[in-house]
Amino acid sequence: MSVPAGAAHREVNLAVLVGEHRPQIPAIEGVSTRFAVGSGLREALDGANALLLWDFSATGLVDAWPAATTLEWVHLGSAGVDRVLTAAVAGSEVVMTNSRGVLDAAIAEYVLGLALAMVKDLPGTVLRQTRQRWEHRPTLRLAGTAALVVGPGSIGRAVGLLLAAVGVHVDAAGRSERAVADGEPFGCVHGSADLAAVVSRYDLVVLTAPLTRETRGLIDATVLAKMRPGARLINVGRGPLVDEQALVEALQGGNLAGAALDVVNHEPLPADHPLWNCPGTIISPHMAGDAVGWREVVLDLFLENLRRFQNGAPLLNVVDMSLGYVATQPGPVTPAFGTSRTQGVS
Repeated sequence: MSVPAGAAHREVNLAVLVGEHRPQIPAIEGVSTRFAVGSGLREALDGANALLLWDFSATGLVDAWPAATTLEWVHLGSAGVDRVLTAAVAGSEVVMTNSRGVLDAAIAEYVLGLALAMVKDLPGTVLRQTRQRWEHRPTLRLAGTAALVVGPGSIGRAVGLLLAAVGVHVDAAGRSERAVADGEPFGCVHGSADLAAVVSRYDLVVLTAPLTRETRGLIDATVLAKMRPGARLINVGRGPLVDEQALVEALQGGNLAGAALDVVNHEPLPADHPLWNCPGTIISPHMAGDAVGWREVVLDLFLENLRRFQNGAPLLNVVDMSLGYVATQPGPVTPAFGTSRTQGVS
């Protein structure tokens, strides 16, 4: 189902699934809003033609979906759609949009910070400080190294721009090998099927890809074994992109110098998980894009799409549910907080 054209100021019955945080949606003429938590979503979907998933875990959506008989549009307050894209949702005629693009710059800064922290051994410095140890030692340079960004979408391009700005040579790996588009910061774009063959060329591998059938387990034992000795892995995409057991073995065996994980397979990471104590590992709680003010920026994008939905105008960030992400043509990206809400590439 496409969004009806010419339906100026149509009535919108909006259901909003919330978790710990409730967005401040202003009063809008012609928009009736109902908030729901968890299992309460089923009731809120009765008669709703629009749904905002502000609870990023989408708790209750699967059970409530049969009640979405009048739903035309669902918007996600996140870029990833893997937690929402069930067979029932993907097989429906509902239009899905996401928050792709608005947090790219913040995530790119976070990746740069992690890369610098690892090569400069900032965790080691902090550890020595807690022990009152003055221990001089040399560190590495980030400039002059080579990085592979797996997932040359809008986040991947923003990451590539910042890494290139500090002297890193940056290549990418996407769905398939292709030419580099104008404005992209990559030297080349490999196909993901060739990861095991090319990954040994890089000191740093950064994962920014969405989670799909094709990318689940993409970084497996074979790819990890082929990584350059002393290489490091950063994951700000989705936890299941990586075979975690194989990663633990690679870190414990010294095959990798380190890993920085902002996402893991099961969040929160269990207290007894071996990743907590793997050498050279930095773990953060899925916060790469959450700079101060991020919720307001995400809400602004939703409100723009709500206005468009009301007026029958084309929506921003329409997800191709057969692929699991917004599929558009490559193009340049400007790394600024609250980047342009126009579509980028996956």
